[in-house]
Amino acid sequence: MGSTSTYEGFTVEERAAMKEHAQEQKKAVRRASRADKAAEAERDVLAKIAEMGGSDRILAERVHAVVTASAPVLAPKLWYGMPAYALDGKVVCFFQSAAKFKARYATLGFNDPAKLDDGAMWATAFALTDVTEEVGARIAGLVKRAVS
Repeated sequence: MGSTSTYEGFTVEERAAMKEHAQEQKKAVRRASRADKAAEAERDVLAKIAEMGGSDRILAERVHAVVTASAPVLAPKLWYGMPAYALDGKVVCFFQSAAKFKARYATLGFNDPAKLDDGAMWATAFALTDVTEEVGARIAGLVKRAVS
C-alpha cells in the first residue's frame, strides 16, 4: 500500500480535545462520593452545553433532554470536552458539536457498549442538523436499544 502523504500529527482541535479529556479524568478522580460525582458531572455537561454557540447549543440541549428522559440509567459526563452518557462508567453515546472540529454537522455517536448490533454492519454515528419531534423519537429509540 503506497501512500504519498505523510503523517502530520494531530490537529489543533484533536490536541485540545485530548487535553480536555485528561482534565476531565483528573477532575473525576478528585470528586468525593458517587452521588457528588454524578451531580457534578451533570452540571459539567450542562455548563459545556451552555458554552456552545447557536445551533450546536440547541441540538445539544435537545439531545440531552431526549437521552436523559429515554435512558435515565445513563449518567451524563464530559468526554473529550463533549456531552456523553455512560453506563457503569463506559460511554454509550455522545454528542459532538459541529464547531468542535469545524464540521458541517453535529454528530450523535455510539460506542462499543451500545447494543445496536444489526447483522454484519450497523451505524454508530448520525449527522444532526435539527432535532425535530421525529428525530427525537429516533434518538430515543436508539438510546433505549443501546442500553437494553
